[in-house]
Amino acid sequence: MDTNAAYAGFSQKRLQRITAHLQQNYIEPGKIAGCQVLVSRHGQPAYYQSLGSMDLERGKAMRDDAIFRIYSMTKPITSVALMQLYERGLFQLNDPVYRVIPGWRGQQVYVDGDADNMQLKAPAQPMTFRHLLSHTAGLSYGATRHPVDRMYRKLGVTREDGATLDTFINTLAGVPLHFEPGSRWMYSYATDVCGHLVEALSGQTLDEYFQEHIFAPLNMTDTAFQVAPEAQERFCANYERAADKSLRLLDDPADSSYLQQPSFLSGGGGLTGTTADYLRFCEMLRRGGELDGARIIGPRTLRMMHRNHLPDNRDLSTLAVGAFSETAYEGVGFGLGFASSLSEVATGALGAGGYYWGGAASTIFWVDPVEDLVVIFMTQLMPSATFNFRGQLKNIVYSAIED
Repeated sequence: MDTNAAYAGFSQKRLQRITAHLQQNYIEPGKIAGCQVLVSRHGQPAYYQSLGSMDLERGKAMRDDAIFRIYSMTKPITSVALMQLYERGLFQLNDPVYRVIPGWRGQQVYVDGDADNMQLKAPAQPMTFRHLLSHTAGLSYGATRHPVDRMYRKLGVTREDGATLDTFINTLAGVPLHFEPGSRWMYSYATDVCGHLVEALSGQTLDEYFQEHIFAPLNMTDTAFQVAPEAQERFCANYERAADKSLRLLDDPADSSYLQQPSFLSGGGGLTGTTADYLRFCEMLRRGGELDGARIIGPRTLRMMHRNHLPDNRDLSTLAVGAFSETAYEGVGFGLGFASSLSEVATGALGAGGYYWGGAASTIFWVDPVEDLVVIFMTQLMPSATFNFRGQLKNIVYSAIED
């Protein structure tokens, strides 16, 4: 990929701090195996580097065309897909979800009690499409000791192999909501439900819909729920941090489950792809929903998506339940599939007006419409909260802008 830092308004010398920072602080000490970083402004790539290794066990250097598990960076793609159907008039944001999922009409909200003896009540308002897209629906990931999360596990709410979107939706119907829809924010299975809604409204499976309406128009040739056999050699190993802070192989690309088509098409976290492909998606966002003549979503719809949809324009620090997320909370709002930076003062980071998300293997991206900027960081280290790559890269990238 050809880069031109000066044309994009950057100091090339200052941008090279990215390489030194990642090499000295992460790759050489063995904190991550390797990574890729892409910085682009005004549509001009200014910095692109592949650093370290993509597979330590086989001694493979990071390839420019390496394939990564992007996990929750799938969520913005699913959100755009659902909002394409909004643009076709198939739903309104304030429509109740039970209009499409009739089995959810009788949803209840947790009040008190344990998993075997719960006090429940009817919600003051039904769960809506807006609630799902903004993680204010009352769903969770079922991972805590809370009685509702115990119910997730008791009933077997799962995205594991053998589950399908239909079995997932039917099982989830029996779990009460954590809170009144629209009253709080909780990172959750909500975007997997959005994936089901894409299927139900479009009549296509999620992978078919993505391919026809997003991947093919954007020429995202390496993004899919399954790594193709001919692409396996480009698939990165995935690691976790052991107790002694060393890297431990978590998912071997030679026998990964991603080599097979999954039974559960996870709109919340199932895709794999390359930096180049995700740049195509981000460039579409930066350009207001269009790239190379392919209109993916209308510019006004997209602007609405990355506005803050939290009640009274509040930030996550006042509304979020639980500590697990792909973002900090102070000064951060949430729209329809994206977090958004509301205040540089509150966040302590540059880039107010930017919108973004990340993935469980420490991948991140952001789009800044004020600076006309796209940044993508790819690596394979779980969990994503191990290091603050977003904050560190923001410091370096924004301080390198000179115009």
